[in-house]
Amino acid sequence: MSLPLHTPGTADCFCDIPIRYRYRRIWWRAGIAGRPGAVTRLTVTTNDRCVRVPMTNSNPASNSAYQYLDAVDPAEQARLDAVRRYRLVDQPVEDAYDRIAFVAGAIFDTPIATVSLVEQDRVWLAACQGLPGVREVGKEPGLCASVIAQDGVYVINNAAVDPRTLDHPLVRGELGLRFYAAAPIRTHDGYRLGTVNVIDNRPREATQRQLTALEYLASMVSDELELRLMVIRSAAAEQRMRETVT
Repeated sequence: MSLPLHTPGTADCFCDIPIRYRYRRIWWRAGIAGRPGAVTRLTVTTNDRCVRVPMTNSNPASNSAYQYLDAVDPAEQARLDAVRRYRLVDQPVEDAYDRIAFVAGAIFDTPIATVSLVEQDRVWLAACQGLPGVREVGKEPGLCASVIAQDGVYVINNAAVDPRTLDHPLVRGELGLRFYAAAPIRTHDGYRLGTVNVIDNRPREATQRQLTALEYLASMVSDELELRLMVIRSAAAEQRMRETVT
């Protein structure tokens, strides 16, 4: 829901951004958090997107007024539910995923490789080789967010001239991303959760053998996630049993 913004001298003035949208991270030009000068919080004030809403019985302020901000496509919501059932977002790096990222980087001989999960408004790096301390980046189209919209590997040979990535912060910013190859992580029930990807700051080509290996690594991540889900469900069942007994 949205709360009133009490602006002196006005009445019935509401901020048209729901509470959870009022504090949102925005990324520095390089698109990476944790660098000097990074902007990490955007605060919405009374001067930002305030609209006058007549409060009458026929036109009450309600959640439906903000449906255009809150609505998520049902298919995307189902995908997000699949991402969240594995409980990997916002968790410490686990060795299994870190090893997969390392192998991906070694196969392509790239300085950066990650295992990513695409959330609603960010990309969480479950593992990251080559960017110490970076755990999430923005969800701008052209990279991970575009990979999960298709099947098969996704390759950008030169991001500086590819129309899919020309305006991406990781391309235009300090990182200077040029080469990007990714395979979607697809669950056994068909949801594309994220990617196994490799990144270089110089244009390059990839062989079919390398791309096939990337797909195999993405399948390995999927297998690891299913094992993780089995553990989660087993622990939940055990907890329910204990609660029943007591």
